[in-house]
Amino acid sequence: MEKPAENLSSDQVALRRWRMSDLDALERAIYESLDHLVPWMPWAADPGRQQTHDFLARSHEEWETEQAFGYAITSDAAVIGSCGLMRRIGTGGLEIGYWLHPHRTGRGLATTAAEALTGQGFQLAGTDRIEIHHDAANPASGAVARRLAFTEIERVQAREGPVAPGEMGIGVIWRMTADQWKERSAECAQRATEQS
Repeated sequence: MEKPAENLSSDQVALRRWRMSDLDALERAIYESLDHLVPWMPWAADPGRQQTHDFLARSHEEWETEQAFGYAITSDAAVIGSCGLMRRIGTGGLEIGYWLHPHRTGRGLATTAAEALTGQGFQLAGTDRIEIHHDAANPASGAVARRLAFTEIERVQAREGPVAPGEMGIGVIWRMTADQWKERSAECAQRATEQS
């Protein structure tokens, strides 16, 4: 296995590997986003400095063991959210997760971050699919997948039911295959050539 780049950038956001020195910035972003996070993220119901510290420590360990690759989403050097690639959907698969500060939503930033992660994920040896999972009651997450041309492949009843207050307990799974990504990338490159 191999690891992705520790820093990814686009014209709108920069993604960089989480580091312990991000503790204050991440804690601030979480507290400012609680109303936005609590309906969808079970961990947000019990936030605190120790939990944030533990997240950063776990992010470091998971990166080193190649189980997950967590990034700070930044804009003008400010932490505005979190995203990552996780190896929890079986051999050859990566799952993308993300959240943004509520004052930064609606600008395509989550889509930009997810697109950067998708491109990076398919550069890792053995990756044949990347998925985005979300609860059916959270259409904003589905909109990110849809904008990136992921295909909705399944809706499943969660075994444990809803785990956060905004959820209905129905998981929506979106998938992008390596071949689909290659085709999409070629089409984007062709459009860029035609416009220049």
